[in-house]
Amino acid sequence: MKTALNTILAFAVAILIMLAFRFLAFTIYTVNGRELEPVFKQGDRIMVNRWSYGLRTGGGHSLFPFSRLMRSNIRRGDIVAFDNPSDSAGGVFVCRCKALPGDTVATQSGPFIIPGKVSCAKEDYYWFESLSINNTIDSRMFGPVPDSRIIGRVVTVLYNHDDSYPFYCGYSIR
Repeated sequence: MKTALNTILAFAVAILIMLAFRFLAFTIYTVNGRELEPVFKQGDRIMVNRWSYGLRTGGGHSLFPFSRLMRSNIRRGDIVAFDNPSDSAGGVFVCRCKALPGDTVATQSGPFIIPGKVSCAKEDYYWFESLSINNTIDSRMFGPVPDSRIIGRVVTVLYNHDDSYPFYCGYSIR
């Protein structure tokens, strides 16, 4: 009986550690659609490092204000995962950072300076562009993305799974 209890306790602790790791360190997202080609393919499982720019705390509908623990700067060219900037819909976007706070970008309306704390904005903003030239769902559509929406940097592709197959087949490793 004691051995069975120890086994159950070991599984429970392992599951808790796995969940803490998933919510605090790394997250895995599935690429849906062909909008991220040629960098990512449909069905890719990408790993996002939540600590790459500092762990997000508070903000949104939380009791605490937004902040980042162990803050690090986003660099131009980083492939970043971020929450949908419009509050009306959920979802996660993956794009490349093209402009940092204070940079000027050319838009259809003319030049636009990316706001930041230096220019008296409440938080830093970033300009993201799609990885595919055929996809315009990026900052050209919804504007600059606030720091509070950024989840982290895409680290790697873990594997690819064709979802038209059952869970036990249809895998490929890149």
